[in-house]
Amino acid sequence: MMDYIVAAVTALLLVVGALFALSAAIGLVRLPDLYTRMHSASKAGTVGSGLLLFAAGLYSEDPMILARALAGFIFFLLTAPVSAHLLARAAHHSGYDLGGISVRDDMRKR
Repeated sequence: MMDYIVAAVTALLLVVGALFALSAAIGLVRLPDLYTRMHSASKAGTVGSGLLLFAAGLYSEDPMILARALAGFIFFLLTAPVSAHLLARAAHHSGYDLGGISVRDDMRKR
């Protein structure tokens, strides 16, 4: 019975993670400028890949593999938003323009 519960939770995590990864990929294709694309990739991509990694660790039924998967998920959560912020800041400082839909630029030089 417990095997079915673990398999069902793993399947749910895989589907939800894949949907987050799909929404990140659609955001990369459909969003208008670098900054919104980066936001989509860093937020939805991080959650999607983290859930997929957690599902793989859970399905292995090995506590050490699960611990490594959780450590990887925490690493994703800590590094992806910071790196996306730094890349967006570097793009802004190099002169990459905002999209036409943007209404305010808080980082522009006065």
